[in-house]
Amino acid sequence: MLKIAFSPIYKYELPEGHRFPMEKYDLLPEQLLYEGTVIQDNFFHPAALTEEVILWTHEAEYWDKLKHLTLSKKEIRAIGFPLSEILIRRGTHISQGTIDCALFAQQHGIAMNIAGGTHHSFTYKGEGFCLLNDIAIASNYLLKKKLAQQILVVDLDVHQGNGTAQIFQHEPRVFTFSMHGAKNYPNRKEQSDLDIGLEDKTKDETYLYTLYQTLPRLIDEVQPDFIFYLSGVDVLETDKLGRLSMTLGGCKERDRFVLQTCKRHKIPVAVSMGGGYSHRIAHIIDAHANTFRLAQEIFF
Repeated sequence: MLKIAFSPIYKYELPEGHRFPMEKYDLLPEQLLYEGTVIQDNFFHPAALTEEVILWTHEAEYWDKLKHLTLSKKEIRAIGFPLSEILIRRGTHISQGTIDCALFAQQHGIAMNIAGGTHHSFTYKGEGFCLLNDIAIASNYLLKKKLAQQILVVDLDVHQGNGTAQIFQHEPRVFTFSMHGAKNYPNRKEQSDLDIGLEDKTKDETYLYTLYQTLPRLIDEVQPDFIFYLSGVDVLETDKLGRLSMTLGGCKERDRFVLQTCKRHKIPVAVSMGGGYSHRIAHIIDAHANTFRLAQEIFF
């Protein structure tokens, strides 16, 4: 059975007019249930992450600032969310959800987090709507528990996974691959193990050809026994922050290729949703829902 991490705490109440579409965390599960892609039993509610596990990835000084709400105004502006205790707790539930997904994926081939993909969080700071780096935390958990020996992070959000790159810059057991908009946020990019920067207005054909040429080669070279997939849908032409020109069908084909490749190589994959900022919420929900539809089709 496809296991999906979801908690009501994922939807954090933001000030009116904030550009982050928090409502997608309610609407996406509702859509998947309504159309029959999943049933209620597919969902599980992750607990809060423990401090011990947080500190396997994030520096104690940064975590102390988060939990005591003592970040500076500049640090809070960089994150982009108003700081509160419930926002910090939200991050701990999301990150535990990705750990749980990794464990379920090792049983069933795949598991998915309705949220996550917080790849702009560094060891020592947060930015870009990201406080705790869920994929990095889950990767370090698998390594610490000796549940994986070589991890591949496939980050296809439109923004470079700069935090993930920084966290694993000296960790050869985690290979970071980011394919993103070359001129998009962040302006100052970190160095992943493999970065592919795409030009503005890149369309389906170029995007997919690049992915087809890259992912199978990486799997052959890296020989991962676990994959984390960040499936951001901000690659769409309709996305107000994305700057690429992919169609909904192209985005779906991207997900199909990644998931089929994992299945064919018998590599368990945990999927975090990442970004999506289209003007119409329906475009965001449909694009994210495609990832879940494909998971059911390919793995179950």
